[in-house]
Amino acid sequence: MGTIKPTYIKKLAKQLLRDVQEFTDDFDVNKKIVEERTNIESKGVRNRIAGYITHKKKSESK
Repeated sequence: MGTIKPTYIKKLAKQLLRDVQEFTDDFDVNKKIVEERTNIESKGVRNRIAGYITHKKKSESK
């Protein structure tokens, strides 16, 4: 089991999922999209958002 994500991670990820249709179930692709579409400077926060988006996309495809 993983850790629970903070609400600011979930809010940003859900907003990006609504606005951007390019996300896939590949973490590295999502990481680059998050980096291009946001002004987040923290690598850790960017990776957490991309990871949450990847998790959501994988659960959608099941």
